[in-house]
Amino acid sequence: MGRVTLQSIADRVGVSRMTVSNAFSRPDQLSEALRERILAEADALGYLGPDPSARSLATGSTGTLGILWASAFRYALTDEVSARFLGAVADEVAPSGLALTLVPAIVDGPVIPARDVAMDGAIAYSCDPELPALDWLQRRGLPLVYVDMPAPKGQVAITIDDRAGARAAAQHVVDLGHRRVALLTSGYGPEAGVVDGPLPDPAARTRVIAERMAGWLEALVPAGITPLVVNQPDDYSDAPLAAARLLAHPDRPTAVLCLTDVLALSVLAAATDAGLRVPEDVAVVGFDDHPLALRTRPALTTVRQDVDAKGRAAARALLGLVAGRADASLTRPRSRRLPVQLEVRESTVGGLG
Repeated sequence: MGRVTLQSIADRVGVSRMTVSNAFSRPDQLSEALRERILAEADALGYLGPDPSARSLATGSTGTLGILWASAFRYALTDEVSARFLGAVADEVAPSGLALTLVPAIVDGPVIPARDVAMDGAIAYSCDPELPALDWLQRRGLPLVYVDMPAPKGQVAITIDDRAGARAAAQHVVDLGHRRVALLTSGYGPEAGVVDGPLPDPAARTRVIAERMAGWLEALVPAGITPLVVNQPDDYSDAPLAAARLLAHPDRPTAVLCLTDVLALSVLAAATDAGLRVPEDVAVVGFDDHPLALRTRPALTTVRQDVDAKGRAAARALLGLVAGRADASLTRPRSRRLPVQLEVRESTVGGLG
């Protein structure tokens, strides 16, 4: 037999060429029984389906969604919070039959994925708004959903209530009577160490850092507390150094509020190395409710965010934007801000549980 085509399959099944084409590209147009019959005949003839490149040219759709990831991919794949977000996005996208591709924010070579990789839309995940890769996606006019970052006016953003969560965490340590409080954060410079001079301007940094810093200060400043701010570079491998420097400070804090649970876990480890008791000598609060927060001892007090809900919401919004390009009558997805919850555990109040 010669080259297998849609028409040759149609002739074998006794249907039109368009019906065979729909079996591959628009399955909702056929009954399940007819589609299975067509696919079975195609499989028997060794036909894998229309060439994806040709189908993209014909439909104007690539069948792929992108996720712009600002940090190194090894963090996306090894950190459980990031992995849960990716998993939730993948689960929500799976029924659509679309593929997902991770788009690196920084590349060294002639091919720039944000510029050159074919995709129907993308999720920008916690990126610097000035990132060149994000600028490429925007210039391409792709449907974009912004997660944990500012969105241009009129665009869709999926965020959590970072400020309220940080405020609740700071108020918690204030209510416990702590007055020497430290903030362990990141993004304020290339070196790990104490931030000299006045408190950094939260508005000058990424949304997550800015909102969490603002929330902490909203509870600490009215209580007359000027916190010690300790920075660590974006690379989490430097977190242990920042934590050790914090606990070795001459005016060692009795409570530490951390930008993330990963930083908080470094503080717990540094406290153990320094012979300090948690929470008797130093109370520790994280943010995110990383799976390790409950596994560590003492269990970590933290601000819980629903990462699965955030991933699903981002995926649904992007699918809605992509569908809206083909059907203008569809309701445009709206931005959402998801709630968070302070989870009080043993790292601030010993003996719980």
